[in-house]
Amino acid sequence: MLCVYQKNFRMRLLVISFLFPFFLISQELNCKVSVNYSSVPSPNKEMFNSMRQSIYEFMNNTTWTNDVFNNEERIDCTILIRIDQQLSTDEYSGSISVQSSRPVYKTLYNSSLLNIFDNQFRFRYVEFETLEFNENNHISNLTSVLAYYAYLIIGMDYDTFSLNGGDIFFKKAEKIVSNAQNDNNATGWKSFEGLDNRYWLIENLLSSDFENMRSFYYQYHREGLDNFTEKPDFVREKIAESIILLRESWNQRQRGYLFQVFFDTKTDEIVNVFSQGNLMQADELVNLLNQMSPNDIDKWKKILNNQ
Repeated sequence: MLCVYQKNFRMRLLVISFLFPFFLISQELNCKVSVNYSSVPSPNKEMFNSMRQSIYEFMNNTTWTNDVFNNEERIDCTILIRIDQQLSTDEYSGSISVQSSRPVYKTLYNSSLLNIFDNQFRFRYVEFETLEFNENNHISNLTSVLAYYAYLIIGMDYDTFSLNGGDIFFKKAEKIVSNAQNDNNATGWKSFEGLDNRYWLIENLLSSDFENMRSFYYQYHREGLDNFTEKPDFVREKIAESIILLRESWNQRQRGYLFQVFFDTKTDEIVNVFSQGNLMQADELVNLLNQMSPNDIDKWKKILNNQ
């Protein structure tokens, strides 16, 4: 059930930078960072704490856009890095989990936008060495992966406030993928390394096959959830319609990684949205959801039980 308490709504101020040059230095992310090294025998705790701090500063202090963000407008996100192996004195392998959210108008509720588990993560880190990133070059796999997810987080956020608003950031992430192709020690960047990696996620987001999905993110959040407190029954019908429109993308790319990311992120929220009220399209909606995400059939049943 969505909360209905009042709060100030965070809206992006898309201000042209040359009009406000004194605002050029701004940070877009409010990123919490954790590094789990419990699998490493006899770990150097100070070094891993330094790693966490370096990543925290890289994510939160880098200026990723030319737009103006007040402190309360920064995008809430979380990065959890799990170290599975220390391969050498400065090389590690493991996984990175990425989550982000955005506030819903006139509520205290934050809607999840990303929930990604990426287990193709191998990188080098030297204690106290500055983390450097150049969008035109692949300097290190650590900063390329972090920058990729920074742009993905921002792009997804912008897509929910304006139709296809995240394009510029997805294209920056695509460029990072392209630059990383020749790194033979890194995985997750190439099409042949699996269907659920960084390559395919950004390919899906920029593919015409997923135009309906991109439109859905705007309709669901800006035209849907942001109006939920004022007209909940109307919004439920609009959200149901927008989900049903995903059928076209689903028919074209059923194994698209973007669908997996979507349902990993949104399943529980969709069920909560339809936890009350009467939905005219309930049967059609649930039948489609069962096809698209059969692992969640028990959860989709709750939608029909609530009608």
